[in-house]
Amino acid sequence: MTVFSRLSVLTDEVSQDWDEVLAFVEEYELPYVELRSVWRANVMDIEPGRLRHLRSTLAERGGRVSGLASPVFKCALDPNRPVEHGDTFFASEGTVNDHMDMLKRALEVAGFFQAPGIRIFSFWRERNPEQYVDEVTEHLHQAARLAEEAGVALWLENEPSTNGGYADEVALLAAKVNSPFLRVLWDPGNERYGGKVPFPDGYEQVRPWIGHVHLKDAIYTPEQGGKCVPIGEGEACLEKQLSTLERDGYTGLYTVETHYVPKGGTPADGTRRSISGLRRICEFA
Repeated sequence: MTVFSRLSVLTDEVSQDWDEVLAFVEEYELPYVELRSVWRANVMDIEPGRLRHLRSTLAERGGRVSGLASPVFKCALDPNRPVEHGDTFFASEGTVNDHMDMLKRALEVAGFFQAPGIRIFSFWRERNPEQYVDEVTEHLHQAARLAEEAGVALWLENEPSTNGGYADEVALLAAKVNSPFLRVLWDPGNERYGGKVPFPDGYEQVRPWIGHVHLKDAIYTPEQGGKCVPIGEGEACLEKQLSTLERDGYTGLYTVETHYVPKGGTPADGTRRSISGLRRICEFA
């Protein structure tokens, strides 16, 4: 398999220190990084001089940016309704209009790094998400038009705290928008974290729409809910998932996003363990 030639890592799953990220990328000979936050600031809020530093120092090592892991549309459709919430990674939450402005900024930053895509979401999860599909779709249509003008893809992630929490939901939204500039960011680990079956069930639902893939592993029990674990040690069926993606002709990129920190360790320790697990999986997939 050619997974490692198309492998990226989320930089803040290694460190907030950019020099430590660069050392990690060199150590593992990773061709890409995915940007979310650096120096405890969301990448979209980093001032231009520091963005130039990120770009130049990464290029010196032959690295490229696989995408921006933005928090765009991690906000409420209506602030007066009760919804779920999650991490926005140093970005302010704001309103839907604020997030449209955030998307425009993300498109500028993606263009600056020549990144092919931007991760987005489908708004904090409502109590009855199915009632708001049309409202979410309307905003995603607008976002896709902006993305098309910029020539950058949007990747809609299955994130349990949002309205497109699971494979069937993000597949429905992608089908309704039906734009080559809005694809699914498939995260099998998120699917399992939320108690769903990522393979084959989830994969078959999103397969026509996949534009990008995040790799994490998770376990789930009804009593304790979801828990992230190192890649290869969970229930996300990543070995079968990866071999099937490659067999089905997926040519996009993969990003390690572990959400796992070992007890007494660091994010880099967790990512190291997951990359080791990924290597084992790829030997047999």
